Amino acid sequence: MHQVEAGTRVDSRSDPGMATEDLVLAAAARRRGLWALLRRKRVPMVCLGIVAVFGLAALLAPILAPHDPNFGYYDGLTMTGAPLGSTGKFLLGTDPTGRDVLSRLLYGSRISLTVGVLSTALTVLLGLSLGSIAGYFGGWAEIVITRLIDIMLAFPVVLLGMAIAAILTSSIATTIGVIALTQWMYMARVVYSQVQTLKEWEFVTAARAMGIGERRIVLRHIAPHMLPLLIAYSTLTVGTSILLEATLSYLNAGVPKPTASWGSMISDGLTYYRADPSLVLYPGVAILVVVLAFTLLGDGLTAAIEGR
Repeated sequence: MHQVEAGTRVDSRSDPGMATEDLVLAAAARRRGLWALLRRKRVPMVCLGIVAVFGLAALLAPILAPHDPNFGYYDGLTMTGAPLGSTGKFLLGTDPTGRDVLSRLLYGSRISLTVGVLSTALTVLLGLSLGSIAGYFGGWAEIVITRLIDIMLAFPVVLLGMAIAAILTSSIATTIGVIALTQWMYMARVVYSQVQTLKEWEFVTAARAMGIGERRIVLRHIAPHMLPLLIAYSTLTVGTSILLEATLSYLNAGVPKPTASWGSMISDGLTYYRADPSLVLYPGVAILVVVLAFTLLGDGLTAAIEGR
């Protein structure tokens, strides 16, 4: 069995007879090397910490939130019906319906991260499946899938998402599906390009010569080589998905009210943005920080993969 040092890139083309176990070991070594490179970069590691903090806040939202995020309190509004500023009971004030802003921010992080992660998982599944089929088998499958990708990319993402959301019943599951259906094309193009390159390597030719099935070649021989790249692109996709969820919720085409969502919080606070700009500022800053953190983390992973 070949010995693989951590952080060493192994090229299976140099040994057509490399066993599956060697490929798995090589992929594991590449992942360890990727982590070692990433740890040397300050910005991605800070972003990883920010993502961890928001993830912890989302996980502990039922414990950290001081109030029910969807309940409008009778003492949460002024005598004229305007939202309150910061008070002892409501640390970040209330929204136009008397709901606690801090509680809604915490629960909103659950929605944003849940939708972002699950929609990204579905995006990866669709993109990986269709991109692998088009790149590996070619022929009519390649023509149909690549033309479908071109057609989907021709539509504005937000308008397409709003159209799909208008047809289906609004829910968190619908929002996840809408985002995945408008994002899978980018992942599929990356996978398609990688599989086209990898299928020409000698270890794939050797696997075919030994009678290994096409499905196993893709799953056990080609997929491990794509894993670091998929991780990097998935991280970028999470940030994009969170931003798209906020946009759809802002336009009342995403997570249905009164469920706490950062996008719907901005929409609700627009009426009082002059008198109380914090109603828009708090969720806006949360979206900015999380999306930027995921984006810079994804950039750092991509740079680490490329050895920069």
